Amino acid sequence: MFTKRPDKGASAFDRLRPGARATSEPASAASTESETAPPAASKFQGTDKMTPSIIGSDLTVMGNVVSKGEVQVDGEIQGDVHCASLVVGEKAQITGGIVAEDVVVRGRVMGSIRGMRVTLQSSSHVEGDIFHQSLAIEQGAFFEGKSRRSDDPTAGVQKLEVPAGAASNNKTDAAPAVGNAAPGLQSPAVS
Repeated sequence: MFTKRPDKGASAFDRLRPGARATSEPASAASTESETAPPAASKFQGTDKMTPSIIGSDLTVMGNVVSKGEVQVDGEIQGDVHCASLVVGEKAQITGGIVAEDVVVRGRVMGSIRGMRVTLQSSSHVEGDIFHQSLAIEQGAFFEGKSRRSDDPTAGVQKLEVPAGAASNNKTDAAPAVGNAAPGLQSPAVS
């Protein structure tokens, strides 16, 4: 049913397959480029997409949260949040300031928001000023405060740093966290 071809070189299928054997016959210019070109992912080594840090619905963080990547909050934060991208879930609550490139709010925020792109979705409740480059407010969203457009709303804001000796993953500072613990008991610090 299947027969092996005489070894005239690699088939078109073999030339496209990663790790294909080398051929002795000349290949077309297009296939030579695709065989010698590095994989697309290696071109962007410095921009590896990080998985988001998630503050679960059963978690309360009492302190500042600092991340170099994306943070998704479904629980409660009592402190400031500094990150690249923030998503505030429908049942989430943040009491403190927010500084991020992209901010999407579906839950409650009690404090100022500074972001290049800020979106208040219909389920959001925001009490505080918003400093933004672009702002989108869906019908049904609650917003009480001032809105100020700025070319760089995050400029001039004191950057929060991860303290020396804190978690190496840069998710949170060394603030205690409380979640599903019995009354009066605290869980160990989030790291």
